[in-house]
Amino acid sequence: PKQFAPSEDFGRYPRQEAEDRQKLALAGAHLLFAPGVDEIYPLGFATAITVDSLANCLCGRFRPGHFTGVATVVGKLLLQALPDVALFGEKDYQQLLVIRRLVRDLDIPVRVVGVQTVREADGLALSSRNQYLSAAERAAAPAIHRTLRAAAVALKAGAPATPLLAEAETSLLAAGFARVDYLELRHEETLAALDRSALGARLFVAAWLGKTRLIDNLGLAAV
Repeated sequence: PKQFAPSEDFGRYPRQEAEDRQKLALAGAHLLFAPGVDEIYPLGFATAITVDSLANCLCGRFRPGHFTGVATVVGKLLLQALPDVALFGEKDYQQLLVIRRLVRDLDIPVRVVGVQTVREADGLALSSRNQYLSAAERAAAPAIHRTLRAAAVALKAGAPATPLLAEAETSLLAAGFARVDYLELRHEETLAALDRSALGARLFVAAWLGKTRLIDNLGLAAV
């Protein structure tokens, strides 16, 4: 719950532990660690982990406290389980960077590995929140990835970022998105803002379809 603001969807967030258990069993997993909220945050819990340098931009601007919740709960899970390797999807790229930073800064003995985003055939990144989309919203949703790809191609061809991304944002709104929180070009390791294509450049977007907030990103090197 510390990852969710009071106005966000913690209470209705899709949960499918039974299905996850079955998938893990079929994949050959020997152990599932799934602690409850009371175990993670016992009575009197008063500690938080904050990763300032990477958490104040992009989603951090629109979800105050979110990355402090992420860093705190992931830090706890890594210390409780002490895995050799922890895998995090690149769809939540800012989260991946925050976790890598906290592991380095706190000397947690785990290797954090980013996993390439898994997509539907039409390009939409897999996400639990896709279940919220109506049929019409689901039909419009792939525009978010198409827009990123088109913008990445234009940036690599030399287009300046500011007018191009403004045009891309307009395209998302025309495709049916209600609003765009951000559509930005940043460095994929530091999240420093960039004004044109460069080594390590990555596009980041967060936009709303109805009441559902979708995020995605794309490295320019991938197009």
